[in-house]
Amino acid sequence: MVSPVEVRDAATVMLVRDGADGLEVFMVQRNLSSAFVAGAYVFPGGAVDDADRHLDLGAVTAGRSDEAASRRLDVGFGGLAYWVAAIRESFEEAGVLLACDRDGKIVSFADPEVAERFRVHREAVDRGDLRLVDMCLREGLVLAVDQIHYFAHWITPEGPPRRYDTRFFVAAAPPEQVPLHDDRETIAHIWVRPAEALDRHRRGEIDMIAPTIRNLQAIGRFDRSADLLAHAQSIGEVPAIQPRLIEDGGGTRIVLPGDDGYDTAGEGLREGQPLPGQPGGPTVATDEEENPG
Repeated sequence: MVSPVEVRDAATVMLVRDGADGLEVFMVQRNLSSAFVAGAYVFPGGAVDDADRHLDLGAVTAGRSDEAASRRLDVGFGGLAYWVAAIRESFEEAGVLLACDRDGKIVSFADPEVAERFRVHREAVDRGDLRLVDMCLREGLVLAVDQIHYFAHWITPEGPPRRYDTRFFVAAAPPEQVPLHDDRETIAHIWVRPAEALDRHRRGEIDMIAPTIRNLQAIGRFDRSADLLAHAQSIGEVPAIQPRLIEDGGGTRIVLPGDDGYDTAGEGLREGQPLPGQPGGPTVATDEEENPG
């Protein structure tokens, strides 16, 4: 009997800005050899690590307590760690640090010496040699958790060998920092309008998975980043969305709550199989908006 796949907590952040033609979002392309969604364009993010669950996050966070964060995510405790993980992953994968200095301003990398110092910090945090919390204490910074807003909640369907319970956040990109992929977990990056990213996916130019597609559709309704952020702040309950895999004559496809076949999906699928569209995975039989690869 195959043991159930562990569902890991994860956090992802959509960094947004106003471009010449409207709202843009920052995306990175995952390494082609990644074990999960290899080659796909995603938002910076990853699993919540033990180091994110620091016992005294209050000393390095601003404007949001663990109690309030846990209540917002509807978890018993430890909710603030998701915000910390989102900031850490953004720093590791994109070089963007959502943290404030002693004056309450988002840290600036306009000074080349400061930028270089934090480049070294980024590499140390990425290697696991330095905790983000300790870096903040050393630099006199607090994580700007009050400027990062909870937006969506997706859970990987049963079946794949890696599963995540992912909270999606949205935040304004710092104006005096330049996002860059890490050239390790991620191999490329783009600033793109949501509608353009979706068009490129439909044309087969870039790969994306269902949660990325649906979140692009959601944020693409807004012309300006301020409007999106204001909306995110006003959201009440955020429902958890867990896609399911369904097999039919055309192959395997993903269905979402409310789709035909959702209530009986997953029967006969083996535990540990890759997502449709991923290396070694089954054939995808679905429309483009639900293409998980």
